[in-house]
Amino acid sequence: MLNTLNIAFLGFFIWSGGATIESYVPVSAIPIEYSVRLTGYNAVPEQTDSDPHVTAAGIRSNPEIVAARSRDLAQSLPFGTIIELTAPKDARSCGFKQVEPLVGYRVIADTMHARKRAQVDLLFGTDEAVKVGKRSVNPALAVGVCEVTARVVGRLSMKEIPSTQAELAVLVKREFALR
Repeated sequence: MLNTLNIAFLGFFIWSGGATIESYVPVSAIPIEYSVRLTGYNAVPEQTDSDPHVTAAGIRSNPEIVAARSRDLAQSLPFGTIIELTAPKDARSCGFKQVEPLVGYRVIADTMHARKRAQVDLLFGTDEAVKVGKRSVNPALAVGVCEVTARVVGRLSMKEIPSTQAELAVLVKREFALR
């Protein structure tokens, strides 16, 4: 629900030329969290469908912000849900720490294969690389399979998804600051 302060912020943000956020809906003060398996993928035919540059939600496959969710989470994490991912303190069994700088906030905008359950898949660019030991590898390979917490931080209309991680972060962080 929008209060006076939020409306003033929305007006300022839109007037100042920032990304439109008219459809941004923050979640309640009580965090909604899910324990999920985290993996990574690239927008290539071998890892998606025949049109890897368009997500299941119908937007451009943007490795800065897109995440896919397993079909069993469709009602809990509908398209447009903004999530924040955190790994357990002892995440030695996966590569989350190596890819963490690339994760940021993500918007659920894609769907995984029907055989997947309780899983979130992060889209990474095919040209991105992270260090794993002495090698540079694509983040989708580096992340491996991690058990993480996905916390819902808001929702957006699919027509108003920001194009960069910076815009998405400003949107989410400003909303938290207003609470």
